[in-house]
Amino acid sequence: MRTSILFCLFLNGLFAFAQNGPISFEPGEFGLTWTWTVFENVGNPPLEIVGNPDQTGINTSSRAAKFTALQGGMPYAGVESAHALDLGTFTLNANNCIVKIMVYKPVISNVGIKFATAAGASTGELLVANTLINQWEELTFDFTPILGLPSSTGIDQVIIFPDFQNRTSTNICYFDNITFGVQGPPLATPMTPAPNPTFSANDVISMFSNVYTDVPVNTWQTAWSQGSLSDIQIQGNDTKKYTGLNFVGVETTGSNLLDVTNMTHLYLDVWTPNMTEFRVKLVDFGNDLNYGGGDDTEHELSFTPTLENWVNLDIPLTNFTSLVAKNHIAQLIFSGNPVGSGVVYVDNVLFHNIITGIDETNNMDLKIFPNPVQDELILGLSSEVEILCIYSMTGECLFTVSKGNFTKYNISHLKSGVYLGQIQTVSGEKKEFKFIKD
Repeated sequence: MRTSILFCLFLNGLFAFAQNGPISFEPGEFGLTWTWTVFENVGNPPLEIVGNPDQTGINTSSRAAKFTALQGGMPYAGVESAHALDLGTFTLNANNCIVKIMVYKPVISNVGIKFATAAGASTGELLVANTLINQWEELTFDFTPILGLPSSTGIDQVIIFPDFQNRTSTNICYFDNITFGVQGPPLATPMTPAPNPTFSANDVISMFSNVYTDVPVNTWQTAWSQGSLSDIQIQGNDTKKYTGLNFVGVETTGSNLLDVTNMTHLYLDVWTPNMTEFRVKLVDFGNDLNYGGGDDTEHELSFTPTLENWVNLDIPLTNFTSLVAKNHIAQLIFSGNPVGSGVVYVDNVLFHNIITGIDETNNMDLKIFPNPVQDELILGLSSEVEILCIYSMTGECLFTVSKGNFTKYNISHLKSGVYLGQIQTVSGEKKEFKFIKD
């Protein structure tokens, strides 16, 4: 049934809210008679309103929109409504910022949605990948991080990217039933700060930490970043919070270029309530000390963080294989998924040149040997061990066992590298340690 135009009067600004939705393509519904314009798609074949390719699934509508994503089109080929006349003019708020769309596609790729104002400002596209092929699937886009920004007011256009990718074929994509809903429960926030690193100050170049003296950093959010930065405190500990994250650049340019040739690792702590992928890129500007001089090198690594937990990334610099030089580090770039709505807390960003076997201060009577270890890890602890968890350096739990004190653990199946361990005693006390597997 057609949803009538909604009107809400904002007392603080007397701003009329008029949003036409939901958007579907049945007779008499919003969307059917709108002016849809295709862009960046070679010859820009028009959007077609056709019969539903599958009425047996979650979408029982008789009609849907058909978008032909041509192989030669741009990755961001899409379709947009006419300004004002179709969508109306409205403000994103807590009552309409959860946007859903049904898609039916022959490939798995990102689907994008963004909104624009008559003045040309846009929310930036949010990207969510479908997971099903040739089946209807409903995707959810959370515009909560956009609320309160200038681009959230005066919206009068919707833009849809049905197949946001570098295509190797022409893909016929369908979409339908775009709805606007209420904001869900607030995302979780970290209740405790990241654990303090325990490296010797002589072995550290710190960019951001309450433990060490930080080197100068030009900015923690470059002008070309897509995301918002807040400097917050968690129990008195300084922390960087990024919201609405697509990508964000941290720069140490000019006289602040970093020489980390004597360092072995990039170390940082991250906490996220919703990011399924977190990426870290290092960029070296080369001997000309400037971007784009022909001698820049860079490399990006991807991690799968454990949600709602501090995850320590202690990354060997050798893993940045395409980073040819490390004496003119100018940029550290964070990105990940979901695109445009990621939230991440970052702390203790530093380079170091040692690997610690055990933190004696935090682990008190815990002893581990040998370290490095080949096949058998021996733990000595005065309290009985309730459970032992072994984690990769990206925070992935590799295995969990329950044993007593002074127990031997077979780790021969692990690859060579650095690992984290966490012990919980029968009294509930937790102790953490780090060890090297030869």
